[in-house]
Amino acid sequence: MTDPTGTTDSAHSADAFADRLFAATLGAIDVLAVHVGDRLGWYQALASSGPLTSTALAEATGTAERYAREWLEQQAASGVLVAEDAGAAPALDADPQGVARTRLYALPAAHAEVLTDTSSLSYLAPLARFVGAIGPQLPRLLESYRDGGGVSWDQLGDDARQAQSDVNRPWFERRLAPTLAALPAVHEALSRPGARVVDVGCGFGWSTLALAEAYPLAEVHGVDVDRPSVAAARAAAAEAGLERRAFFHLADAAELAVAQPYDAAFAFECVHDMPRPVAVLEGVRRAMRPDGVVVVMDEAVADEFRAPADDVDRIMYGYSLFVCLPDGLSTSPSAGTGTVMRPATLRRYARAAGYAGVEVLPVDDFGFFRFYRLLLGSTDERTQRGRPAVPE
Repeated sequence: MTDPTGTTDSAHSADAFADRLFAATLGAIDVLAVHVGDRLGWYQALASSGPLTSTALAEATGTAERYAREWLEQQAASGVLVAEDAGAAPALDADPQGVARTRLYALPAAHAEVLTDTSSLSYLAPLARFVGAIGPQLPRLLESYRDGGGVSWDQLGDDARQAQSDVNRPWFERRLAPTLAALPAVHEALSRPGARVVDVGCGFGWSTLALAEAYPLAEVHGVDVDRPSVAAARAAAAEAGLERRAFFHLADAAELAVAQPYDAAFAFECVHDMPRPVAVLEGVRRAMRPDGVVVVMDEAVADEFRAPADDVDRIMYGYSLFVCLPDGLSTSPSAGTGTVMRPATLRRYARAAGYAGVEVLPVDDFGFFRFYRLLLGSTDERTQRGRPAVPE
């Protein structure tokens, strides 16, 4: 018998999907446990102090020993930590609770990099922070799904803001400068003496600061509509000693001033969040010098919808369901783009904003991201320059 999915054995298909859902539940538990260990400082303590008992971990972090012990056992059972005496038979007269409190747990170096090394490109603990931020908003999300409203970044709170900042920071600090240096037109615009650069949707400012660090002749302006993010970016600029060349503004990029035009403009992973992407892109275009460059970095999703999809599309749909689409719809009117902004959608926005076209830049290894250049010149000028546009 063939079921609607084309599988010839319905019972086997049900069993397989049940196994998949069970495995996903185990994964969800692991992610939530990572959130706990990240927020309570347990991973950092294990990484910095070596193997610890539950008592030592609790004392080092100001937490409760009984909870620390259960978490340590769960982490070892899941293969995140190593229990040094796992499998050893206790003495017949041993106190099981006493044995449990003296058991040592270690965090392997490779796992420590993923969970605690904020400078590593493999640092993924912030993803668990995203999930933790979503949980308290589930009732509001369900309400929004019914009435078409939304849940803003401000409502998601600091955990979500910090997660977004922390997961992208290593890429901006370690990869952005060499990536842009390999793009001749972009590098030339940034290298002009006294170049003015705008970073739209700058968040905590790590992309802005990376630009200012890499191009000391430039003046870089970060723009964002989120007040806590702008405050954090200003503090980061002061700490880095870049506050005289990196400036942060609480403002709508659709209203960029045109009196002092920009040589280069960037929008790093933010266009899909914007309720009015065309207005923002148009505002950027108006604020550019004729020979300026406009670069958008957004998710490297597939060109077209596919089902089943690859892991990039799957995780971006996850972000879209719980973060980006609800945030976009929290403002009205809204384009309601969502995280899965395919190239055709950006081309449509760019055309509506007055750009001549869009080209995909040759950046192949920058996380889950794709780089686009939005062309200011006419189609004929683009052809003469020999830059192929993304097909319409």
